[in-house]
Amino acid sequence: MEEPATQDFVREWVKADTESKKFGGRVQTRFPPEPNGYLHIGHAKSIYLNFGVAEEFGGKCLLRFDDTNPETEDPAFVTAIQEDLSWLGVSSAEPARFASDYFPQLYAWAEDLVRKGLAYVDDQDAETISEQRGGFGQPGIESPFRGRPVEENLGLFRQMRDSAFADGAKVLRAKIDMQADNMWLRDPVLYRIRRTPHHRTDNQWVIYPTYDWAHGQSDAIEGVTHSICTLEFADHRALYDWLLSQIDLPGDRPQQNEFARLNVTHWVLSKRVLRALVEDGHVDGWDDPRMPTLRGLRRRGYPPSAIKAFVDRVGVAKSNSVVEVELLESFVRTELNRSSLRRMAVVKPLKLTITNWPEGQVELMEVVNNPEDPDAGTRQVPFSGELWIEQDDFRLEPPPKYYRLTPGREVRLRNAFFVTATDAVTDDDGNVVEVLATYDPETLGGSAPDGRKVKSTMHWVSAGHALDATVHQYSRLFTEPHPGADGTDPLSSVNPNARETNPAKVEPALAEVAPGQVVQFERLGYFAADLDSPMVFHRTVGLRDEWAKIQKRKKNQPK
Repeated sequence: MEEPATQDFVREWVKADTESKKFGGRVQTRFPPEPNGYLHIGHAKSIYLNFGVAEEFGGKCLLRFDDTNPETEDPAFVTAIQEDLSWLGVSSAEPARFASDYFPQLYAWAEDLVRKGLAYVDDQDAETISEQRGGFGQPGIESPFRGRPVEENLGLFRQMRDSAFADGAKVLRAKIDMQADNMWLRDPVLYRIRRTPHHRTDNQWVIYPTYDWAHGQSDAIEGVTHSICTLEFADHRALYDWLLSQIDLPGDRPQQNEFARLNVTHWVLSKRVLRALVEDGHVDGWDDPRMPTLRGLRRRGYPPSAIKAFVDRVGVAKSNSVVEVELLESFVRTELNRSSLRRMAVVKPLKLTITNWPEGQVELMEVVNNPEDPDAGTRQVPFSGELWIEQDDFRLEPPPKYYRLTPGREVRLRNAFFVTATDAVTDDDGNVVEVLATYDPETLGGSAPDGRKVKSTMHWVSAGHALDATVHQYSRLFTEPHPGADGTDPLSSVNPNARETNPAKVEPALAEVAPGQVVQFERLGYFAADLDSPMVFHRTVGLRDEWAKIQKRKKNQPK
């Protein structure tokens, strides 16, 4: 077996089991999403951990949908989750499984619990049951139905299955210990009545297992050895083990361990909050590039390889923490710098007219596609006497330390000539609508024969050859780095200005960009071509390494 590249407590746990020949040295994990929403960046950590551990130890990882709640589940989520896994570059060793595949076996095991006197039918409503559970340091109250005879419980449970009672009229509860310190052992609900068609079993069932009853038993049916969960399931582990110990298993009993989930600044990974963002119209949908969903990150242009490098860097820990979003962006930027073609685009266009340029002349400038990749080659970019430049690249009255174009100043046009601004045309409100300039024909390629230097290099697009595009630029979806951490509603810090949309002028080569492809708009950042709409681009990340600035600031803080 090849030694895993990254050691952590989960891998050490699995390694110890394989060396001791527990489970016969076999390793099997699973990724068990509920099909009630779209995956987000936090799921990527679990995905790469479960699939990675299985691969590193010569085992297998299964995809299983824990579809026990028909009220919130949809086949569209099943499809989307499978697509997201494929996009991340992972695949299940076998076809996807579903907890609903095991409904008959789960029901049969539940009847076994009833026969053993370890489960009973409770007529109380959910609110009463919750109140009777008590709390930490507060004793639980036993249900008045806890002492029902086995045969009565068995008959009632079968009547529940056969649709004899209304929704919510009865539940099946495990009979464990209402005084247990662990709240999950205080007679948890195993089955509830819900007359809602299931996306796979339709109306075959009107009772559905709870997550806690289905999860461990599904693991056992599938032969899972290591059930790797996020930290909020640590308290469930005692229940996981208790339930498995009460049934006759077909093979080994799986074991559960927990790791800290991924939390990222300026994002909220709660399904409830993400759903509210969509339903309340704060974003355009689950795949909005502002969202931390995998579909949103894909539309924004985040490479899967960068996401994997990020979660590998974060590592696997036993305590929760929050990671700066800038760290994720740094991995995205590093990958895109290596792989992305360079192109020129002007997001806020201002006309630049070169008054001494020969009328009607067009020259083709040979431009490198990616200086980081010698194999990327070059392209021909048209240059003429009428160009588009960025509005921010000209000032009639420049502020201090402004080195771009202003009357009388010479600058370099990238891959072209030196130009000097001579005048500007303004509208009735005093806004500059056109810049007039002259060029030095001896500076082709961006350098002067006499060795004179300029302090600024600007990108441009030939006006007569420019294509129209729409560019979306993004800032943080939440203004607070830790939304809701102070007890307030996270939605109160949603940034209403997290997206800025501008019509842009771009060079002709951008017509050839494939959907989803990311290119660097020189000086502006990395931009992804929209997956559905031609000539629409989403800013993936900027060029500035904010993570390096954060690290430098932390280093300089007094200790």
